[in-house]
Amino acid sequence: MKPFVRRSLIAFVVLALIAAGIWWFTRPKPIPVRLVEVARGTVEATLSNTRAGEIEACQRTKLSTIIGGRIDYLGVKEGDHVQAGQVLLRLWSEDQEARLTVNRAQLETARKRVQEACAQADNAEREAARQDELFQRKFVSASRVEQARTEARARRAACDTTRADTRTAEAQITATSTDRQRTVLIAPFAGTVAKITGELGEYSTPSPPGVPTPPAIDLIDDSCLYVKAPMDEIDAPKIHPDQRTRVTLDALPGKVFEARVKRIAPYITAVEKQARTVEVDIDFVNPEEAKGLLVGYSADAEIVLAVRENTLRVPTSTLREGNRVLLYRADDGRLEERVIKAGVANWEFTEVLEGLAEGDRIAASLEREGVKAGARVRPEDGTGASR
Repeated sequence: MKPFVRRSLIAFVVLALIAAGIWWFTRPKPIPVRLVEVARGTVEATLSNTRAGEIEACQRTKLSTIIGGRIDYLGVKEGDHVQAGQVLLRLWSEDQEARLTVNRAQLETARKRVQEACAQADNAEREAARQDELFQRKFVSASRVEQARTEARARRAACDTTRADTRTAEAQITATSTDRQRTVLIAPFAGTVAKITGELGEYSTPSPPGVPTPPAIDLIDDSCLYVKAPMDEIDAPKIHPDQRTRVTLDALPGKVFEARVKRIAPYITAVEKQARTVEVDIDFVNPEEAKGLLVGYSADAEIVLAVRENTLRVPTSTLREGNRVLLYRADDGRLEERVIKAGVANWEFTEVLEGLAEGDRIAASLEREGVKAGARVRPEDGTGASR
């Protein structure tokens, strides 16, 4: 071999080695990614409330007297448990007591007049019958008989009038007693006194129409509780009575209460601009578990729309726009874009109907730079099946 050719060949080999070394040291390194394995499991389609719901009492009433007045009797304290029919509060009503005393005296007088007038009517009717008998025997004249009959009719009319006066007196007592009830608050059901507005001797004012004022007594029945949760108006058609629901409380982290949808409000509530919701009432499956919860606790409700058992699934966070995932190819270490057909989904998992097979591994580190279709990647340690 000629020296020139040999030197050229050596130079070419050296340049090739240098180029290979440059390529080797400057080549793109595989991107470390976290992979999850496509596996089988349970997927649920659920809805959650848009704003915090709260624990409500099945019965709650905010009591106020019908008329205003000074509080003369306050028989309960906040937190007291009361029975149905128990007197809670009474306003000053001595004027009505005095009027009731007068009415009762008038009734007693009317009854005595009835006894007197009706006794006279009975006597006059007997006298008229006697005069009629004497007339038949020709002992008295016809005019005397007519006079006796007229007297009997007049006495009977007087008797009926006094009886009407008695009924009037009884009606006056009823009216006065009704007026007295306007000054008394009576528990309509057994429950717990949540709040009292006013003290003994203070003036209690009822709420005028259209003007909200604090109630005199707020009474709740905490033996029966439920959850009221606002759901987005878009989701309202999907919600139906008796749907399974999970309830969680901020006050009891980690505790899940099984519940069922009881009622969907027949109207939409607009709390804020662009925030339209429907109120959903949810009952606890086991009311005993709810005993001891405080009315007003904030609560979150997750309504289960559908359940798929032992179905192929992937974490919802691995899905890109258009239900696309990045499938890892073990033969060349590259990512391949794959479009899947999704089924039931929630924030955690999405059901896979088509596009992937059990055991496939897909990229979960979508937020990392360079993670895209065609990229060379290196699985991170510990990646594996989605559980």
